[in-house]
Amino acid sequence: MDKQEKVVRTVGTKGMPRADRERLILDAAAHEFGAKGYTRGSTAAVAARAGISKPMIYEYFGSKDGLYLTCLEYAGSRLVEAVAAAQEGPSDITRAARTLEAIFRRLESRVDDWALVYDTTLPADGPLHAAAAVYRQELNRLGAVGVAEFLGSPEAGEALDTDLATHLWYGTVSAAVAWWRHHPEQSADDMTARFERIFAVLYPRTAAPATAGRP
Repeated sequence: MDKQEKVVRTVGTKGMPRADRERLILDAAAHEFGAKGYTRGSTAAVAARAGISKPMIYEYFGSKDGLYLTCLEYAGSRLVEAVAAAQEGPSDITRAARTLEAIFRRLESRVDDWALVYDTTLPADGPLHAAAAVYRQELNRLGAVGVAEFLGSPEAGEALDTDLATHLWYGTVSAAVAWWRHHPEQSADDMTARFERIFAVLYPRTAAPATAGRP
C-alpha cells in the first residue's frame, strides 16, 4: 500500500458530498483498472484506495461493470473531445504536434485513462468491450483523417502508404503514452517539448515549431 492509500484510509470520506465521493471513487477506479485491467482490477482495492467500504461502490455504481463503464465513459469522451479539437486548423505537420499535445494535456495526472479505453482484458463479447470500441473507433477515425489530409489524396496505387502511415501514427501515440506511464514525473509540457525535440531530429524539414509561449 502506498502513502496516498494510507492517508486516504485514515481521513475517510464521512461527511463528504456525494458528488465529491463519487469523483474520489472514480479516480481510484481509474488507477486500479488502468494499472491492472478489468480482469485483474479489484473493487476491494478501489474501495481501500478511496477510503470507503466496498458496499458503497455497489450503492453508487451497481456493480464492477457499472463502475468500469462510468470510468470508461469519462475517459473516452474526454480523449475524443481533445483530439477532435486538435484536428481543427492547418492539415500540416503542426496537426500532429497539436494532437499529441492535446492528448498529453488531457492525460496529465490521469494517464491511466488511456489504458481504460484500450484495455485488452475486456471480455470480447461483452457490453464493456462494445463501449470501449466506440471510443477506439472514433479516435482511430480522427487519426486516419488527419494522416490522410496530411499526406494528401494519394493515387490508387499509393493507398497503402496512407494505411501504413496511419498505423505508424497509432503506434507513436500508444508508445508515447506507455513511456509516460513509466515516467510519471513528466508533465504534459515536458512530454510535448520532448516530442518536438525528437521530431525535429527525425524530420528536420517538416518539424513542428515549438508551441508559442511555452517556457
